[in-house]
Amino acid sequence: MLGLMGGLSGCSSDPKLYTLAPLPGASQMGGPTVVEVRTPVVAMRLDRDTIVRANQEYQTKLASGDSWSEALPNMIAHTLTTDLAQRLPGTTVFAQDDAVTTTPSAYVEVTIRNFEADAAGHALIMGMLSVHPAGKMIGPVLTQPFVWKSAETVDKDTVKLTAALSQGLSVLADQVATQVRVLPTPVR
Repeated sequence: MLGLMGGLSGCSSDPKLYTLAPLPGASQMGGPTVVEVRTPVVAMRLDRDTIVRANQEYQTKLASGDSWSEALPNMIAHTLTTDLAQRLPGTTVFAQDDAVTTTPSAYVEVTIRNFEADAAGHALIMGMLSVHPAGKMIGPVLTQPFVWKSAETVDKDTVKLTAALSQGLSVLADQVATQVRVLPTPVR
């Protein structure tokens, strides 16, 4: 019995942990002085420890043994926050759950429906985006779809998938920065 237990203790079931990375982009001047990135709403099938590799043939396929290093909504929020802070010099950008916050002039809200490879093996991010001033506004808050697909396939490689999804968030940050820069001043 002791020999069997010794053999089992040699097996490691620790997952490989992956982290999204912020990427540089073009700086854009102007816009509100403080922006809050709200914690994204992520589809429940994606919000799990094990990385969702693909959604194909009516199946959610997992990357066995590969996990996100933190909760996916928080990691997306912090990656997007860092990307935006780099793109919006002179603007304070913070994530909703950060310990140090201030009163925002504008909000960024994101819903993520797809955050994996598509049937052809390309990384895919699909969802909705809302960028709006804080306070009372004239007119409705406009939301718009966001769709991004990598040019190259990720070939069932979690490192390539994670790098590609980081690139997709960088493209989202570029779009958000452009919208934030032209926001109207909120009415208080």
